[in-house]
Amino acid sequence: MNDSTQNARPAPRNRLAEFGNHIYRSLFRYGRVPQDAEGQSYAVFNSLFLHIHPVKVSRHSLRFGYTLGLGVIATALFLVLTFTGIWLMFYYFPSASEAYNRMLDLRSAVDFGFVLRNVHKWGAELMVLVVILHMARVFFTGAYKPPREFNWLVGILLLLLTLGLSFTGYLLPWDQLAFWAITVGTSIAGYAPVLGPPLRRFLLGGDVVGQEALVRFYVLHVVILPGLLSIFLAVHFWRIRKDGGLSHPDDNDIPPKGGGR
Repeated sequence: MNDSTQNARPAPRNRLAEFGNHIYRSLFRYGRVPQDAEGQSYAVFNSLFLHIHPVKVSRHSLRFGYTLGLGVIATALFLVLTFTGIWLMFYYFPSASEAYNRMLDLRSAVDFGFVLRNVHKWGAELMVLVVILHMARVFFTGAYKPPREFNWLVGILLLLLTLGLSFTGYLLPWDQLAFWAITVGTSIAGYAPVLGPPLRRFLLGGDVVGQEALVRFYVLHVVILPGLLSIFLAVHFWRIRKDGGLSHPDDNDIPPKGGGR
């Protein structure tokens, strides 16, 4: 009886495979590649990774010449900057007496530190450029028009957050270029009506660029601004999904009558 009971139990390898299959089905909810429209819709609706896209998309919006992939490039750059930024946090310390020396150590004492810092630096500048180009593409193609006005405002907020990340990260090397650039930048911001003086004091934690300013810029750069950008980036993708994908002319997929012009 014991032998028969043991034979009835599935082998550990089979149980592991069955468990893995359950995990796979819980993520994708579809066991094979769908062959019909109903199966494709079901697969998209129930997939963790595919549900970010609408079930149906316009052929026009899939053309590379229409979007130039700028939104995808900007998102990829943000992920690269997140990864390299976390890596840099292991070597950086927001101290006015040590920050610059830590930057020098990245050049000489840390393996691939020079590459790491430059990937982060040039990636940040490239992200600003790509986001601006992405906003220009959306504007010139009319992708901000109804029903996408809300997502246009979210995009403007993402642009401001991107510029804020670039500005706050500028001080962290704590060299002469960063020091005087932030001094001039915050002085210009202080001339803004009503909110200028309190904003400058909030950024600097006082009247001059010093230890308080370095800590505040560091917290803004590594915690607050990336967190806000991640939240609104998720809202941005969700809104694209709810608006039926990327914008396209209403009659774009309708062939002209008689093959006309």
